[in-house]
Amino acid sequence: MTVVATGVDRLEAHLRGRRDAGRALLVPYVTAGISADWTRYVEACAEAGADAVEIGLPFSDPMLDGPTIQEASHRALERGVTPQSLLAELAGLAVQVPLVVMTYANIVLRDGAPAFAERLSAAGVSGLIVPDLPLDELDDVAAPFEAAGVAMILLAAPATRPDRLRRIAERSRGFIYGVTVMGTTGERDSLAASAAGVAERVRAATDRPVLLGFGISRPDHAVQAAAHADGVVVASALMRRVLDGAAPAEVGADVAALRDALDRR
Repeated sequence: MTVVATGVDRLEAHLRGRRDAGRALLVPYVTAGISADWTRYVEACAEAGADAVEIGLPFSDPMLDGPTIQEASHRALERGVTPQSLLAELAGLAVQVPLVVMTYANIVLRDGAPAFAERLSAAGVSGLIVPDLPLDELDDVAAPFEAAGVAMILLAAPATRPDRLRRIAERSRGFIYGVTVMGTTGERDSLAASAAGVAERVRAATDRPVLLGFGISRPDHAVQAAAHADGVVVASALMRRVLDGAAPAEVGADVAALRDALDRR
């Protein structure tokens, strides 16, 4: 009997399939609305070898984001974008990899989780990361997203307790986002020493794909992280390039360099 993946399972099935084929997973990040042509950056990332693309919906108080993503969000908000306008633009894309939205609980809950879940599904989004949504409140929010086929992706950090880590492993869908440091996002000169431990603890608790993020800024960082996890998320380093004026093709070349390093590891 052929088993067809549900909408919620589709992101995980995609990533599992690539992981199980021996591929290190690469998920670059783009701040939605950072420029008038921001969707071209999404397309460039997908074409350069991304396995999924994370889309950040800008928020005025991004508590988990460091200076670079804060600046990128501020630039987008100054352009007058809204979550609705950005998701409408996203719906027009025809990229060949899954799209994952990252945003904050205020945006998710403002008009209600069911309405936001419907908007994500209509925009072709496969996953959602809400870093400030408490795990204990997930049950009150998750059902509309599951019904809409949007996987809710949870985060695990170096200080996550074993009992909480088990719950995260059970409840997360799509993949588990391993946070390499206790702090905010941002470019770093070296991979955090705590990265390996986070990945190994999460992988011991689940067979779901485990991706590491926060501070993965260069191809050698990605290779080091992929020695312990199933892949990486790269955000601030790419958005710094956009803020400094890099065109979509140039950011695509950066993603291609990450892809090549991971493939050669």
